Amino acid sequence: MFKILSRTFTQHMKEPVRVVVTGGSGQIAYSLLFRIASGSLLGEHQPVILQIYDLPHMQSALKGVVMEISDGAFPLVHEIIASDTPSTVYADADYAFLVGAKPRGPGMERGDLLKQNGEIFVKVGQDLDKFAKKTVKVLAVGNPVNTNALIAMSNAPSIPKENFTAMTRLDHNRALCQLATYLNTEVHNIEKLVIWGNHSPTMFPDLTYTTLHNQKIKTKIDHIWYEKEFIPTVQQRGTAIIAARKASSAASAASAAVDHVRDWALGSNGQWVSMAVPSDLYNGEYGIPIGLIFSYPIVCANGSYQLVKDLKIDEFQHNKLRITVNELLKEKEAVVDLIRK
Repeated sequence: MFKILSRTFTQHMKEPVRVVVTGGSGQIAYSLLFRIASGSLLGEHQPVILQIYDLPHMQSALKGVVMEISDGAFPLVHEIIASDTPSTVYADADYAFLVGAKPRGPGMERGDLLKQNGEIFVKVGQDLDKFAKKTVKVLAVGNPVNTNALIAMSNAPSIPKENFTAMTRLDHNRALCQLATYLNTEVHNIEKLVIWGNHSPTMFPDLTYTTLHNQKIKTKIDHIWYEKEFIPTVQQRGTAIIAARKASSAASAASAAVDHVRDWALGSNGQWVSMAVPSDLYNGEYGIPIGLIFSYPIVCANGSYQLVKDLKIDEFQHNKLRITVNELLKEKEAVVDLIRK
């Protein structure tokens, strides 16, 4: 373990919170850690203690990351703890970004990742259960995120289910960009976009309720473009990035992770966001079976999140939801031995 000593703060600063990032020497974590250190996550008055994990053979690289964060002289970084020891890294964690996982490379199918990463998230769930605060907010970033979050949640029985989420904010942000380009507008003018389901090519980026300047856009978009171009482009964006840069999305994934947890912690100001959360919380709402981590339209406030309810679902939407539900059920079945009853 290596540790950077604490700093002192002016009176307007809050008490530091502990933020865990796993896979600390990887590309996503490299982008993520600097965003957290700068205050992009929790604001300019919230000091953080960075608790960074990586495997034993990655400790030299991790030491270099810690050196760079230190050299940034970030006023909000109260302390940096980097280690390959779970009891040290997860101790009293307030937030946990579960980034560490085997990345998907060229030609690798999602199914190839299930068993390889599932066992990682069994251990992560157990470690969170032992060492983190019971109020810890957890975001799975390492793929396959929905099923990994489910595995971790099931192996942390003393932490409330609602504290485990998976990241579909990257898909949400990708969809916003594609739609803003099509409509020749800025992303902040677009509201009520939804990503349903799995963070995979079966996800459903839904524009049924989406507005531009508070006006529904359904009549402004060509349905052929929507079904044949927009949806496949968003679904396959990760694959396209791998093909282009020969590596998975990194900076955009880190940015989406910050967006996800910031809105969860500080509120989304009434705006809809897409979050993959336990379906058990919603008793079959929108026909989604219990026992999954599923992406829904969500509004965040006061450190918690709520489902956007009572939306009408037409046949087109229902068919898209069924596809992504079926994939998640198959993923769950493939790792059923890793899910604690």
